[in-house]
Amino acid sequence: MARREVVICGGGPAGLAASIELARTGAKVLLVDENRRPGGQLFKQIHKFFGSREHNAGVRGVDIGKKLLAETEALGVEVWLHSSVTGVFTDKRVAVLREGETKVVEAEKVLICTGGAENSLNFEGWTLPGVMGAGAAQTMINVNRVLPGRRVLMVGSGNVGVIVTYQLLQAGAEVAGIVEAAPKIGAYGVHAAKVRRAGVPFYLGHTIIRAKGSGKVERAVIAALDNWKPIPGTEKEFDVDVVCIAAGLRPTSDLARMCGVRHVFVPELGGWMPEHDDGMETSVPGIYVAGDTAGVEEASTAMDEGRLAGIMMAYRLGHLTEQEMREKKEEVSGRLSALRLGPFGERRMNAKRRITEGRA
Repeated sequence: MARREVVICGGGPAGLAASIELARTGAKVLLVDENRRPGGQLFKQIHKFFGSREHNAGVRGVDIGKKLLAETEALGVEVWLHSSVTGVFTDKRVAVLREGETKVVEAEKVLICTGGAENSLNFEGWTLPGVMGAGAAQTMINVNRVLPGRRVLMVGSGNVGVIVTYQLLQAGAEVAGIVEAAPKIGAYGVHAAKVRRAGVPFYLGHTIIRAKGSGKVERAVIAALDNWKPIPGTEKEFDVDVVCIAAGLRPTSDLARMCGVRHVFVPELGGWMPEHDDGMETSVPGIYVAGDTAGVEEASTAMDEGRLAGIMMAYRLGHLTEQEMREKKEEVSGRLSALRLGPFGERRMNAKRRITEGRA
């Protein structure tokens, strides 16, 4: 049985940031990811981040990803790619499917940061080829360089829906419109303004009621809502070959459930998620979570949560003194608080506070 000080399950923003923080202290880290290269969502994000310099303002997500990868390589972080974590157990053994064999790694600490999964919507025709998550479309255009379709209807006006709409336009697709059940746009104004200037209409207070076609999406029908119910006679039909669903994300916490981590339901952070303290440790000692697994937020938050988890694991392993840990933790916690300012972030900050104080 192989042994490592720390096994990190997931090589997205949180996993990369944690591995760097740990490796800087001399900890022996194994980073496991099922993809051909780590980086997760960062390599889909061709738009520039905004905020402060500490949060990579003005830098594209893909460039942040490249920088993190270079740091992991320079620090000698061990990385297993094309490898799937199939089990995490309470004694901190991690089962990994690698090169057709299951390998078991025994760790002193385990970080689970497997991201989030897209929510779906059920409507007539939702199983037709051409109906897909907005994140799937983003992967196709920004990672695989494949256009999912020529004419797209986007359902959901949050940041993901609006950002992916703009990226679809950049890739050469036509977007028939953005459909939003709520009476106002959910995305930040800076993103929504770019899409509106590009001529994409928003249909607020509307929802999709069916997708139609012979073996694939050929048309989509939307309708206005009254008290969240479609109003007969308000239907609008679009000729489209793709319907993208941007209905939010939920934490992927299967591995945390498998090893007995206590979960709580927090709507502001995506639903059911692992309970954890202010150092990202769960109810199972030695098992940590970060990123969207610990509650759906932005990539900048995921990276700082990964750093925070890395700091705490390094301290528990004896690679940091208590003073060093406290100084580093205070710095990262301050950045996390700054990220959670404003009307959107404040709700998430209050939700996080309830979790870490055991009041969720």
